[in-house]
Amino acid sequence: MNIKKTILIACLTMSSIAFAQSNTPIKIGHRGAMGHIAENTVESVQKALDMGCDAIEIDIYRVKDGSLMVFHDETLERTSNGKGKIENYTKEELKQLFVDGQYQIPTLEEVINTINKQVVLNIELKGANTAEATAKVIETFKAKGWTDSNFIISSFKWNELEIMRQNNSNIDIAVLTSKDPADAIDFAHKVKAVAINPHFKKLNKENVSKIKQANLKIYPWTVNEIEDIQRMKSLQVDGIITNFLERL
Repeated sequence: MNIKKTILIACLTMSSIAFAQSNTPIKIGHRGAMGHIAENTVESVQKALDMGCDAIEIDIYRVKDGSLMVFHDETLERTSNGKGKIENYTKEELKQLFVDGQYQIPTLEEVINTINKQVVLNIELKGANTAEATAKVIETFKAKGWTDSNFIISSFKWNELEIMRQNNSNIDIAVLTSKDPADAIDFAHKVKAVAINPHFKKLNKENVSKIKQANLKIYPWTVNEIEDIQRMKSLQVDGIITNFLERL
């Protein structure tokens, strides 16, 4: 009996380990590895790659000359030595500025080249009129060997997600929301999204169950504290967006 009990416990333990491994959320670097190097810079993206991430999330704006620049805020003051709205500048003007006193503001193309198909790039359409231009950039990279599966498009601007779907019928879309994520299910289905990206504090067993029943993945943001990471893992989310990849 003791031998049988020992074998049974061993089998259950192995099953539990296999289940945990199969449900390990993917590691998504928030604005690169912004817990270590200035957000949304090529250097931060490279750091996230060096840390073994599975995907990287960045933010983009379409600026005065039509270029797509990687930056989070609508205005320049918080992280750079510039002033005013980023959309009022040209790419050339923005390249004269510095983030945290030493890094350049990159273009979307520069970030894609840095990643070089090593991980998935989650492009958040932060500014207005970004979807169509982003779709065109992706097409230029597809001509060089990239595929739609190298990218995922997300946004709080749901109209931009609709425009993206009109321009690309295959690319993965994730619906960003700061409200109850279950309320985004209908729209997610409308644009044939694959995921909902909610604020982690809005997640609970009930809405996670609804989202999973709707056949959508869950990539919460921005989960930095160990106890919050553990809660997300207990809810069996599909990925975790974080400033500190090493904590995953």
